[in-house]
Amino acid sequence: MPYQVIARKWRPKKFDDVVGQRGVTQTLRNAIESERIAQAFVFAGPRGIGKTTTARILARALNCVKGPIPDPCGKCDPCLEIAEGRDLDVLELDAATHTKVEEIRDVIVKSLAIAPARDRYKVFLIDEAHQLSKHSFNALLKSIEEPPPHVVFMMATTELEKIPDTVLSRSQVFEFRTIGAAEIADQLRRITKAEKVDIEASALALLARSAEGSMRDAQTALDQVLAFAGEHITADDVSTVLGLVGRDLLLDTIEAVANERAADLFKLSGQFVESGYDLRQVCRELSRVCRDLLVLAIDVSRFEDSEIAPEGDRERLRALVEHFSREDLMRAFDVLSQAEADLRRSSQPRYHLEMALLRWLHLRHLLPLAEVIEGLKGGTPIRRSGDSDSAGRDPLGGVPTPAMRSRPSPKSQVKASPRRVVQTKAAPSPVKVKSPPTGRATGTPSNGGEEGLKSACLAELERNKKVLYGTVIAQARRIVLDGGRIIFTFGPNQKTLQDQLKGQSSWVEKTASQLAGKKIRVVVEQENVDEPVSVSPSAANESRKAEVMDNPTVQAMLDVFSGGEIRDIEKA
Repeated sequence: MPYQVIARKWRPKKFDDVVGQRGVTQTLRNAIESERIAQAFVFAGPRGIGKTTTARILARALNCVKGPIPDPCGKCDPCLEIAEGRDLDVLELDAATHTKVEEIRDVIVKSLAIAPARDRYKVFLIDEAHQLSKHSFNALLKSIEEPPPHVVFMMATTELEKIPDTVLSRSQVFEFRTIGAAEIADQLRRITKAEKVDIEASALALLARSAEGSMRDAQTALDQVLAFAGEHITADDVSTVLGLVGRDLLLDTIEAVANERAADLFKLSGQFVESGYDLRQVCRELSRVCRDLLVLAIDVSRFEDSEIAPEGDRERLRALVEHFSREDLMRAFDVLSQAEADLRRSSQPRYHLEMALLRWLHLRHLLPLAEVIEGLKGGTPIRRSGDSDSAGRDPLGGVPTPAMRSRPSPKSQVKASPRRVVQTKAAPSPVKVKSPPTGRATGTPSNGGEEGLKSACLAELERNKKVLYGTVIAQARRIVLDGGRIIFTFGPNQKTLQDQLKGQSSWVEKTASQLAGKKIRVVVEQENVDEPVSVSPSAANESRKAEVMDNPTVQAMLDVFSGGEIRDIEKA
């Protein structure tokens, strides 16, 4: 007896045998039981998920000698002949080879009035129905809408959008979903057990994932691996036959990035090339592992999911999750996806892969701009990436700690992450606020009295509220301590600064009161001007620019972004 491939040998014969399509099969079972059988059905979905198989089971259920019945007997002549594709009353039509309107008229339309030769229903099963021409669909419209009572139309398609709405409105449409990897693996396990084949769990997982939701593709791949490995199948056998990248090699690559071993990345890239792997496939597999790591970082319960974390890789994956932040993994996914696209048109694919891996390693040093600004506000020294500083590295060679990975807050993250900072060639000292002119904010320190108390108060504000001091308090025209009041006087064009200080007045009052040993009240007032001074737009812009340049945060940011300059100032 000739060999029968697994996909045909294990084709479902009942609705209950169809994997992953319970919504469709249960609806059809109920329709048969309640005798609510439509005149036309459209089965849509990706390849290899059971569309044509379901149509054949439905045809058997309608024409079984015991039927119509949800569970055909599988032993009567109609059941056997439909399963083998030789029933005269069940016509399977391939739309790819019968696309012309003349063929549709001759094969279908003209035969509608002829009663079934033996069966209860005459069934027309049109496979790949989207390939019919527009005129062919038009020829079928009336027949689909009002066929003879003994006729049922079934259409299977992988491109539902190409089926005219006029046809869909006359049919019951069932959309099939892709099958989950776990369901595919379970079915393959049942098949290999029945076939007396010993197969590793990791090999089943690889077969299931490589099928990408198609049961037929998974069964075809299993046939290939059986021909190569015989009755004992390992994960290496599956990787070899299907051209999959070795799992250990993928994890070695990601570990090299995690530990910043740039030299190892070149060696591993060479191994990919020497092993004959398609480098685009390498990028896809690395992207998949990064996605899995992100899933595990978000939901630790998924470590028990063999699809995400195979049993043999769980400890390595657990360690890698601790090494990468979520931002790292999302950046890696973007870099690898772009590299895969670039490799399609590259004359030097190996170099593109190497540069992509090095780019991923480099991007792990970067901080979001918001975190840089928060670090400046908190007084943390900021350094540009790219300048090596071995003293500031993490003991793991630049690997983020769990605290870094979780990022509890931007401010704390900057302080806890000496590796992930923006740095200058020489670590600058904390930014000092530019001292205001005499008679403005700070005044002249004194040994005692109100002037000395004012100086002490301003020094305390500068130490604990650098941003507030530099951007608001230091810009005051005059600061006077008068008994139980500390008076801040601003110019007429400093309305925003006045409002900002009023919003922080309670904190300033508390600080001043603690130093004075008595209640000190903050007064914010505006300087009186006898007549308005006309200022040109350019002069006003220069004035605003000078005011902004006094801001310590701005000064620090200019130090970070070497070569940067402020060209224009817009008033908020």
